[in-house]
Amino acid sequence: MIPAPRLKAFSTLMLLAVFWLAAPAWAVDAIEVKVGAAHFPPYTVRPEQGADTGLLPQLVDALNRAQQQYRFVLVPTSIQRRFGDFQQGRTDMAIFENPQWGWQQIAHQTVDMGLEDAEVFVARQANGRDQHYFDDLRGKRLALFNGYHYAFAGFNPDPDYLRKTYNATLTYSHDSNLLMVQAGRADIALVTRSYLSDFLARNPASREQLLPSQRIDQVYHHYALLRPGAPIGEQSFATLLRGLRDSGELARIFEPYRITLVPTRD
Repeated sequence: MIPAPRLKAFSTLMLLAVFWLAAPAWAVDAIEVKVGAAHFPPYTVRPEQGADTGLLPQLVDALNRAQQQYRFVLVPTSIQRRFGDFQQGRTDMAIFENPQWGWQQIAHQTVDMGLEDAEVFVARQANGRDQHYFDDLRGKRLALFNGYHYAFAGFNPDPDYLRKTYNATLTYSHDSNLLMVQAGRADIALVTRSYLSDFLARNPASREQLLPSQRIDQVYHHYALLRPGAPIGEQSFATLLRGLRDSGELARIFEPYRITLVPTRD
C-alpha cells in the first residue's frame, strides 16, 4: 500500500504528465489563424507595443477557449498597412471591419458579426449650444483620427483632402481629440460611441464638459473579412461566432461598451 504523502505526490506527477503530453498535441494539431490587430480603440489598443488590452484580445481568447480546432493569434499591423498584410498573407483575417473602408478592390470573404457601434460628433458644452450645432460642419475645426474613413467625407481618408475641405487636425489619439475639444482648440471630434463611453468612464469630470451628438456619422455594422485561402472558411467562422453569441460571451465582452448585438444580415 502506498503511503498517503507518496500517493498524493504520485497523483500530482501523473496529472502533470497528462497535461505535458496533451498540451503539445493540442498546439501542434490546432490550425493557426492570424488575425490582424490594428490600433482601433477600444477594439484594439496599441498592439504594436505588445499591449493585450482592448476588445479584440478578449474576443480571440473567447474563440480559443470555445474550441480546439483553430488557434487564433494576433498579428500587429496598422490602419494603413493592414490591406497589404492581408493581401500578402501575413494576416488571414481582419475583424471589426466594413467592406467600404478601402476593401473594395481587395479579394475577401465577409462574415457578419452581428455587432453594431456608431460614430458620433462631440463638441464642448456651451451656453445656448444644442444639437443644432452639429447640423452644419462648415467653418468648424474638426479633430479626426488619421487614416479613418468618415461617412461625412465620403469615406475619403486622404489627409490633405480632410485638412483642406474640413479644416481638420489629424492625430493618432482619440483622447487627444476629445481633450482638444474640451480645451477649445477644436470644435468637433468624431469618436465611436464605444470609445466615448470608455473615455467618460475614465474621465468622469468630462461628462459636464462635452456634448455628444444625436446625429450619427455612420453606423458601424461590424464584419470579419477573411482572405481567400485562409485556413478557416467563412461558414466555419460564422458558426464559432454563433456559439459565442448563444453562450452569452459576445454580450459579456461588448455590451459594457454600448456595442449592441443585432441580427446578422444573412
